[in-house]
Amino acid sequence: MTNVTKGRPLSPHLQIYKPIPTMVMSIVHRITGGALYFGTVLVAWWLIAAAMGEGYYNWVNWFFGTWIGMLILFGYTWALFHHMLGGLRHFVWDSGHGYEKHLSTKIAKIMPVVSVALTVLTWVIGFLLR
Repeated sequence: MTNVTKGRPLSPHLQIYKPIPTMVMSIVHRITGGALYFGTVLVAWWLIAAAMGEGYYNWVNWFFGTWIGMLILFGYTWALFHHMLGGLRHFVWDSGHGYEKHLSTKIAKIMPVVSVALTVLTWVIGFLLR
């Protein structure tokens, strides 16, 4: 396909490239980074509620205790762990290690499993300590 205005080929996109694990994890890392902005607003909401008084604080805690609130908090926890693991992966790459294709692919495949496991472990511990 040629770009008729410039006479150059168009840049390939997802129609050309086959998704590979490292590419998918890079995309998910960016998405979780965006989700963490939303989650930080929730943390700020909770802190502001604590400063505004017992009634409003209890209402915010009630919301976070509903199934939708807990689902949002669970997703926030997962995004936090997944983004942290992606950051650690990039930290290792920045040190000049882990660029081998087999290793980077293996790490990319393990990241979702570890992030879900850490999320579930955190929530189990949280419920046990209640």
